[in-house]
Amino acid sequence: MKRPFALVAATLLVATAACGGDEGSGDGEADGGGESSTLTVFAAASLTDSYEQIGEQFEAANDGVEVEFSFAGSSDLVAQIQSGAPADVFASANEENMEKLTADGLEGSEPEIFATNILQIAVPPDNPASVESFQDLTHDDLNLVICAPEVPCGDASRTVADSAGITLEPVSEEQNVTDVLSKVTTGEADAGLVYVTDVARADGDVEGIEFPESDAAVNRYPIATTADSENAELAQQFVDHVLGDEAQQVLADAGFGQP
Repeated sequence: MKRPFALVAATLLVATAACGGDEGSGDGEADGGGESSTLTVFAAASLTDSYEQIGEQFEAANDGVEVEFSFAGSSDLVAQIQSGAPADVFASANEENMEKLTADGLEGSEPEIFATNILQIAVPPDNPASVESFQDLTHDDLNLVICAPEVPCGDASRTVADSAGITLEPVSEEQNVTDVLSKVTTGEADAGLVYVTDVARADGDVEGIEFPESDAAVNRYPIATTADSENAELAQQFVDHVLGDEAQQVLADAGFGQP
């Protein structure tokens, strides 16, 4: 009777040890796997191409980090954050929309200016309406498209027009600068007021016309982390990266002015 009992006991002991080994092995695999983090960045539509490059830089420098962007008009983005949309970082195309965030105490860090931008007239490559100046945008037979007043590019357009003492009568007012550019590139508009950087990223699909009146409205782009960020430390690292030399070179190459 003793020998069979000893054999059973030994068998149970080996089985228990094996189970324990399996659990330990599982923990090792979990511990060995790198943790991933997703950073959500809300950014003005005019930053699309530049920020996608900057996001790639940040991911390359931070293993396991994925940067997800939401690009739209700054006024729409801040409204989404005010309504509880999850964002870790907010980059606005003007200071006014950032001030809406700070007025509600929704910023996690002090906003910092990282770039500047000015308006330029965008026309189709053949310039069918023969636009040569800002005053030409007032011609009755011109199909002009600008941004809506609440959008930074629209606010800048109104500011420039008021400073120049002229009245703009667009056929359409869009919610972001990308849509204005699209109207011009597809031939739906004879001219549109967009940023210098938008003309540059159109890569020949539009012609850009500089005008001296644009100096009346220089957009300053601020960036800040959000108060409700679940990745506050990582969000601040992204802000610091945007302010650093590598990202600043991307912005400069795109035509943005220095802060």
